[in-house]
Amino acid sequence: MTLMAKILIADDDPHIRQLLAFALEKAGYEVVEAEDGEAALERAQSAAPDLLVLDLNMPRLNGLDVCRQLRAKGELPILILSSRDEEIDRVLGIELGADDYVVKPFSPREVVARVTAILRRSRPAAAVAAGGADQVARGRLSLDPDAWLAHWDGQPLALTVTEFGILRTLAAAPAKVFTRDAIIDRLRGPGFAITDRTVDSHVRNLRGKFAALGAHDVIETRSGVGYRLGACLGQDA
Repeated sequence: MTLMAKILIADDDPHIRQLLAFALEKAGYEVVEAEDGEAALERAQSAAPDLLVLDLNMPRLNGLDVCRQLRAKGELPILILSSRDEEIDRVLGIELGADDYVVKPFSPREVVARVTAILRRSRPAAAVAAGGADQVARGRLSLDPDAWLAHWDGQPLALTVTEFGILRTLAAAPAKVFTRDAIIDRLRGPGFAITDRTVDSHVRNLRGKFAALGAHDVIETRSGVGYRLGACLGQDA
């Protein structure tokens, strides 16, 4: 983790903001707060945070709308806080481009751990410090793990941290079929309470982004097993 990364906490409950701010600052992060959705959008622009911790249920503009607007502008990592244990809310958040979620009530230590994990995956310096990684090329797809960049025919793709992590996992062993559990373990380590549907949502997002470039054979589904990297030639799957 890089110390003093800036975290924006967007939640209308001042007690939750205070609790998370204390835990994150104790872990070495700088914290900026927003009390509603409109303030979250403004501070995401003015404060230039490294990650947003975003409550779904906020006044003036709900978290899903905030997520949707931010994703239309860039790839700021987003960790969702959901006050209801409703899978549909979490899946919708992931489909809009969030990187992870935590269900209330939560442990502040869990939130700090999730924030740290997302930032580690989003920082090119982490891979360089670990000795770097070779670029991956398959068909018309190329990945630069050190820079966390993906290209199709030389054209860069705007991927979230988690989307790139899934693609990199599949590309590391293109002949292997990865189960959803194996993908989760590779991204976040074992023990995280993430559903299969979350992985499916990220894969669906990836396929949509590649399909917009005419690439329909990047990720293959093996029914009842999981996913593997496709031929990446731009053909219909």
